[in-house]
Amino acid sequence: MTTSLSMRQKMEKFIDELQNEIVAEIEQLDPNAPKFKRDSWVRAQGGRGLSCVFACTPELGQATSPLQTKLEKAGVNVSVVHGMLPPAAIKEMRADHSSIPYDGQTSLPFFAAGISLVIHPRSPFEPTVHANYRYFEITDKAAAEGGETGNVIAWWFGGGCDLTPSYLNEEDAKHFHTSLKNACENDELYHTFKKWCDEYFYLPHRQETRGIGGMFFDDLSSEKHARILDDVVRPRTADEIFAFVERLGKAFIPSYIPLLKKKRDIPTDHHRRWQLLRRGRYVEFNLVYDRGTKFGLKTPSARIESILMSLPETARWEYMSEMGTEEGSEEERMLKVLKKPQEWA
Repeated sequence: MTTSLSMRQKMEKFIDELQNEIVAEIEQLDPNAPKFKRDSWVRAQGGRGLSCVFACTPELGQATSPLQTKLEKAGVNVSVVHGMLPPAAIKEMRADHSSIPYDGQTSLPFFAAGISLVIHPRSPFEPTVHANYRYFEITDKAAAEGGETGNVIAWWFGGGCDLTPSYLNEEDAKHFHTSLKNACENDELYHTFKKWCDEYFYLPHRQETRGIGGMFFDDLSSEKHARILDDVVRPRTADEIFAFVERLGKAFIPSYIPLLKKKRDIPTDHHRRWQLLRRGRYVEFNLVYDRGTKFGLKTPSARIESILMSLPETARWEYMSEMGTEEGSEEERMLKVLKKPQEWA
């Protein structure tokens, strides 16, 4: 007798398998590089995870590692957690999920499963990438020890994938966006989520986007969505949206790994300096604006190392830097796109 999996189990199985596939694919790129460190953890309040992190740790007495690997830093993390959602969090979530009951006093059980990754290549000519796919569920009562969960009263999916180059390569941009658009199988949704991505990964104080975008979405469920018109054909049931998320997750390897296999020019110190300045912008966004980072840092007993995994190993800030201001330079070309997002697919 075959027992169908719950959505919790489907999502957990999917992200575990996707994590293994992505890490294995990246490790094959540079066989002589150190393997990813695999850090399995258990959350005292409920749940577990696996953080797979790549870094070239310096030897004792060194400031940097002498290894010249394809990647400088990377992380592919999975978390599957559950616990009680406090009234303040419930109140905030009701803005997009009116089915959640709220009396200002009662906490509710939650379940969250997701995969999050960031890859920072060493070469300034190879783009940084970020991806995240997650499922959130709220029930009316907590699961008994080894028993069934309570009735699901709210659920939704979120996620996306975006590219952050230091130097613009239009061929890379078109390949990445076309891969996501094809996986989306819905032109209207792709353009809606592409616009949302450009708006989300934006630094108001710099008046520029973090990168050249991709797709971003949140609160995707059977309920009415603030960013999607009611008559738009889109996945609506939990199974339909899971299939949509699954396609996007499986599109990661073909959308990004080929960019790391391309033959590139040899960078100079000039290119490295610009890369570090752009990484500074990456740090600014993640620490000042990113909702996931801010939520994680406010969460009691959070795994800080996993939350800050997204930050690059090195970054740079210069006072009134002239880089990017020289007319006709590759740096200026990159900035123009960051200040006025383009359509790539």
